[in-house]
Amino acid sequence: MTDLRSNLRVKNITLRNRLVMPPMTTNKATHDGEVTKDLIKHYNERAKYPGMIIVEHSYVDPGGKLSVKQLGIHDDDKIPGLRKLSESIYEKGCIPCIQITHSGGACDPEIIGKTPVSSSSDWYAGKDVKSLNIEEMQDIKECFRDAARRAKDAGFPAVEVHGAHGFLLNQFASPLTNRRDDDYGGTRDKILKFPLEVVESVKNEIGEMVLMYRMGACDEREDGFSLEHAKYFGKKLENAGVDIIDVSGGLCGSRPERYQGEQGYYVPYAEEVKKSVNLPVIGVGGIIEPEFADSLVREERVDLVAVGRAMLKDPEWGSELLR
Repeated sequence: MTDLRSNLRVKNITLRNRLVMPPMTTNKATHDGEVTKDLIKHYNERAKYPGMIIVEHSYVDPGGKLSVKQLGIHDDDKIPGLRKLSESIYEKGCIPCIQITHSGGACDPEIIGKTPVSSSSDWYAGKDVKSLNIEEMQDIKECFRDAARRAKDAGFPAVEVHGAHGFLLNQFASPLTNRRDDDYGGTRDKILKFPLEVVESVKNEIGEMVLMYRMGACDEREDGFSLEHAKYFGKKLENAGVDIIDVSGGLCGSRPERYQGEQGYYVPYAEEVKKSVNLPVIGVGGIIEPEFADSLVREERVDLVAVGRAMLKDPEWGSELLR
């Protein structure tokens, strides 16, 4: 029987078990996005037991930076530090992945030094946001592609494109935030076009590396991104060459207030996406009990389980079950 201890082969990598540490912001990088000793220590301490660690969201372009000490992957001078980070995770027998992102309209103009950009300019009430033109979108695609190349050069065998939690690609994919009337808005296929183009650009750059996508599977609003959208998008991602889909929240974020205290609150979405694709799917959402995580794999609801806040609090989380 497959359980949390079971290994998983995906292309040319083998995860020793089905536990994943998801990307969580530490703000332990420098102001310029450089890897620090504290950041390496943070991940090294938590790499002893999971099958994979997805390193926190790393900005592909200074215009998409979310926080002052966010990790960066926007310049080649970041590669040496990122290589030290990936090697420190590998040393513990854990597969390192890195998440690449652009925060779009969620950015603070005081941090990026200019007006934030997004799919549309009229959805952020009370905030000045600029709608991207086609040329600017092409530039951002290049930023994602270049970031993926840096991940490869830094020794990461896997890269995750961030399309959840209300950041730029999520802003394109949600009908609540994408109000464009060109080829990138207006219909279900058109609002997914830019995220899929980014995926294609990254895929073309990384070759046989494992490509993951973090999907914002719900907005928690009837007129927003829905479960049916998620299942449709999942198939599109599979056809685009994505190897693992990581299912989380959309504009509602990673931890909606109404779900607090509930374990596995995004698992039902992951479970449905899993039914629509033929590739591994990650479930997540406030999971704190190793036995519960194990049951999700045993019952074949998901293929991998991401445990975040509990692993932040306890680097030894799940050790008794996984030893």
